[in-house]
Amino acid sequence: MDRNAPEDLLDDVQSAYADSQSLIKKWHGQDRLQYAVTPRFAITSTAQQLAVADRLLTQFPGVYLHTHLSENIKEIEWVRELFPDSKDYLDVYHKHHLTGRRSVFAHGVHLSDDECRCLADTGSSVAFCPSSNLFLGSGLFKLKQAEEFSYTVGFGSDIGAGTSLSMLQVMSEAYKTQQLRGDGLSPFKSFYLATLGGARVLDLENTIGNFNLGNEADFVFLDYHSTPLMQLRLSHCQSLQEKLFALSVLGDDRTVGATHILGQQVQ
Repeated sequence: MDRNAPEDLLDDVQSAYADSQSLIKKWHGQDRLQYAVTPRFAITSTAQQLAVADRLLTQFPGVYLHTHLSENIKEIEWVRELFPDSKDYLDVYHKHHLTGRRSVFAHGVHLSDDECRCLADTGSSVAFCPSSNLFLGSGLFKLKQAEEFSYTVGFGSDIGAGTSLSMLQVMSEAYKTQQLRGDGLSPFKSFYLATLGGARVLDLENTIGNFNLGNEADFVFLDYHSTPLMQLRLSHCQSLQEKLFALSVLGDDRTVGATHILGQQVQ
């Protein structure tokens, strides 16, 4: 951030570049670690700092670009004032060459059709963070719009404003947002967005997110009997869809019976 933020948190173009370059060289590609170039969002970055982000992406192919996009209405209005030459919020990033296959934009609650087309055309992705959107009152993500324009979406917890890191609880919140929109959300879609959908957002669908032969074996076991309410509800389920729905609206950390990373049980 080099503007519109507390003084103690600001950097400048030179330090942003130097610090990021050093961190990328030290950590990107080490073991399973990957680095994301992360301008806070357009409001807190000058055009010069966004240009530095572009420079880093060019210099280090394979790193991610992560930032916020169209989370709430007042944010969008401020971006329009700060970047009057851009036609919309996403265009600010697109003009600075920050869209692309490894560009992940958080939220995207209030996207225009043009922005959706740009996301699809550039292969960019959106992290749908329902817990955060509900907590902040930002709005209701338009999942059907994302499907109509075929840009990639996966669930995010939003560690800042989200109320849980559990993907099961994120599923529950996502269901509520789509119910409020009158669109609905099937449990099959929810589990996809929490697994393979997220892997595709991260350009890692050939590494994680499914059980294809050769992929890294990261998975959890979900316990149908983790709570008395879960046990009662699942005892009345007649289909896989009903079971997945119960897990997605009633599940939480207690529902995770075991966790495996690279095939080894760690919890």
